[in-house]
Amino acid sequence: MSSVSHHSRVASQFGPRAAAYVASAVHAQGEDLQQLAELVRARPGARLLDLGSGGGHLSYAAAPHASEVVAYDLSAEMLGAVAATASERGIGNIATRQGPVETLPFEAASFDIVATRMSAHHWLDFPAALREARRVLKPDGVAFFIDIVSPGPGLLDTHFQAIELLRDPSHVRDYTMAEWLEAVTAAGFMPQRVTRRRLRIDYASWIERMGTAPEHAVAIRSLQSLASDEVRRHFEIEADGSFTMDAMSLEATPR
Repeated sequence: MSSVSHHSRVASQFGPRAAAYVASAVHAQGEDLQQLAELVRARPGARLLDLGSGGGHLSYAAAPHASEVVAYDLSAEMLGAVAATASERGIGNIATRQGPVETLPFEAASFDIVATRMSAHHWLDFPAALREARRVLKPDGVAFFIDIVSPGPGLLDTHFQAIELLRDPSHVRDYTMAEWLEAVTAAGFMPQRVTRRRLRIDYASWIERMGTAPEHAVAIRSLQSLASDEVRRHFEIEADGSFTMDAMSLEATPR
């Protein structure tokens, strides 16, 4: 068995799939991005940090309304794809920086907005990353967190975490809404507006985009076929494996 750190696992998992995430329709659109754009538009001249930028869709949505956007990610390949895409689209105010979210290479109070989208469930140290987000945010700034969330009850949570980990070995945890609120408060934020959403996931593209191992894909379908009625109803599991997951947007300000 080879030795590999979690950060290395995340980088190796997503780096080769950078182009797929840039092109992903499910990542490139959504009400959450519209909500983010409105938040940035309301703060003219804002400098924004995109934590765990991935394919850069949050950065692209924010850039037209910000003075500067810094896309920050573990994967050099992802950041290269973001830079190339920004250039192709004529977006000149997106910069890229590489590193882990738990130790940000930025001065305190250097951003007006800190945002993240579909990244936190990969973070090695969730509380430390939130503390760093708070540290680099200005006292009058705003944080905007977007992520998949666990539905909460043990029966549903166990099923969901299991299929997430089988699909992607760099998965850490989809936190419940209660865990999110507790964590951001402990990190020095005051939770503000919360928006809950349901996202339908096309099974075939979900598996293909991540390059899930065939035996893991079989295991996911096995878990779905053996799922109880309660699990089937909540996740709206379809015949082809497609299903619906829970997501949220959380706006918070510094305390």
